[in-house]
Amino acid sequence: MDSYDIMLYVSYLLIGLGILFAIVMPLIKSIDNPKSLLKIGVGVIGVAVLFFIAYSVSGDEVLPKFAVEPFNLTPGASKAVGGVLLTTYILFFLSLVGIVFTEISKIIK
Repeated sequence: MDSYDIMLYVSYLLIGLGILFAIVMPLIKSIDNPKSLLKIGVGVIGVAVLFFIAYSVSGDEVLPKFAVEPFNLTPGASKAVGGVLLTTYILFFLSLVGIVFTEISKIIK
């Protein structure tokens, strides 16, 4: 094991700690203000509903070349990937609309 492997494992550890702290610290802070947990819950439920809608709309077609080795893509996995992609596109579009709306409202004020 050389220094590259050690640094790679250290980076994995630091990424894991960063993810853990990014999730746990806001939860600890929100104990003082339980209404903030409600906002987080509404956001998570909203994204889940959006994903369900995108998953329902997405197709489950798989080209024959992707149904065999090395991909082994199933219709269910294809539908899940389509749902994630549609959710990402919708959230990206909504963020762009929000940015444009914020900038226009700044100009008007």
